[in-house]
Amino acid sequence: QVQLVESGGGLVQAGGSLRLSCAASGGIFSNYAMGWFRQAPGKEREFVAAISRSGGSTYYANSVKGRFTISRDNAKVYLRMNSLKPEDTAVYYCAARFTALIRVVTTSSSDYNYWGQGTQVTVSS
Repeated sequence: QVQLVESGGGLVQAGGSLRLSCAASGGIFSNYAMGWFRQAPGKEREFVAAISRSGGSTYYANSVKGRFTISRDNAKVYLRMNSLKPEDTAVYYCAARFTALIRVVTTSSSDYNYWGQGTQVTVSS
């Protein structure tokens, strides 16, 4: 059983930056492809970014491409968010998918096995 704990959310002005972190425990982190999702009030959860087990493959939603960067080390996954916009306001969740494939990235929430509790990001205009 993998436990995921997000941190780094907060209130920021439009144009500002935040870095989210997700700490994993209870499993072999390198066995998991990782992803970030977000859910705004009244909206469905949506894909934001994903990274492969190796860290060599990444994928982004069009809405964040060029502004957000996903990365990982041997125990955490990060989401660097620059040029934040009010429409980025949401609860951000990290997720882990157990996979034997080193290079795969996953954009579908249904493919992920474990989820964190989320961290709130609020961008003021």
